[in-house]
Amino acid sequence: MFNYIVRKLLGMIPMLLVITFLIFVGIEMMPGDVIDFLIPMDELARMTPDEVNQVREALGLNQPMLFRYFSWLWGIVRGDLGYSMQNSVAVSKLLLDRLPATLELSIAALLISTFLGSFLGVISAIRKGKIADNVLSMAGMIGVAIPQFLFGLVCILVFGIYLKWLPVGGRFLPGKEAFFERLEYLIMPAMVLGISMTAGVMRYSRASMLDSMNRDYVKTARSKGLSEWKVNLFHGLRVAYTPVMVLIGFRLPMLIGGSLVIEQIFQWPGVGILFTDAIRSQNTPIIMSVGLFMVLIVLVSSLLVDVLTAVLDPRVKLS
Repeated sequence: MFNYIVRKLLGMIPMLLVITFLIFVGIEMMPGDVIDFLIPMDELARMTPDEVNQVREALGLNQPMLFRYFSWLWGIVRGDLGYSMQNSVAVSKLLLDRLPATLELSIAALLISTFLGSFLGVISAIRKGKIADNVLSMAGMIGVAIPQFLFGLVCILVFGIYLKWLPVGGRFLPGKEAFFERLEYLIMPAMVLGISMTAGVMRYSRASMLDSMNRDYVKTARSKGLSEWKVNLFHGLRVAYTPVMVLIGFRLPMLIGGSLVIEQIFQWPGVGILFTDAIRSQNTPIIMSVGLFMVLIVLVSSLLVDVLTAVLDPRVKLS
C-alpha cells in the first residue's frame, strides 16, 4: 500500500501542472483588463497612457503569459503564493484567515450529510416498499431538485426572520469567538449545505444496502438464526458501505465548492467570498492559489477513497 500511495502522490505532480496551467489560461481569456478593477474609473480617466503602463509594469502584467505562469509556479515551489493585486496583502495570509471558516463549514456539512444520509438510506432499504421507504424516496427526490441558494433563502426567512431562532449571517460576534459561543451561527449554513447533500447519500446508501441484502452471505447469516438487526448491521452494512464511502470521499471537494454559494448567502467569511471577489476583479494570485487548493483537495480525496475502499473491502488490493 505504501508504494501505491507514493506512486499516486508522484502522479499528482503532472496533473497539478496541467490543471493550474489551464486555470491560468482561463484567467487570461477573461474579458476586461485587471487595471479597470484595480483603479477607480475617475482616477483611471485622469491617468496618461504612460502612467497606466507604469502600473502594469509594476504588477508584472506586461510580461508574456508563460513567463508569468512559471514565475507563479516558482513561487509555489518556494512556498510563496504571491500578493493580492488589490491591497498587496500576502495571499497566504488571506487564505489562512479564511480557510478555517470554510473547513469548519464543510466538515460540519459532511458529517451531517454522511450520518443522516446513511441512516435514512439504510432505513429506506430495510423498509423497502413500505410507507417509510416511499416517504424517504420522495424526500430524496425533492432534496436533489431544490437548489442550494433557494433552500438557504427559505431557511433564512423561516428560522432567521420569522421565528428568530438563529442569526441570518456572519460567523460570530466580536468577543464571542469560542466554538460553543458561535455555534448558533454555524447551525443554519451547515444544515443547509449538509441537507442539500443528504439526498444523494441517502439514495446511494439505499441502493447499495438493497444489493448487499440480496447477497448469498447475508442469506446464509439469516438462515443461521441470527437476528435481523445483526444480519443487517454486521453482514449487510459493512459491505454495502464500501461504495458509499467512495461517494462520501468525493463529497468533500463538492462541499467546499458548494460552500461558495452558501458563504455568499449567509455572509460566511470563508474562502468562497474571497474567491468570488477575486474572480470579479481578475485577481490572478488569489484565483490561482484557491484553484490549486481545490485541485489538491480533489486529488487527495481520490487517494483517500482508494485507501478506505481497500480497508473496508478485503477483496480490493492496491497495486
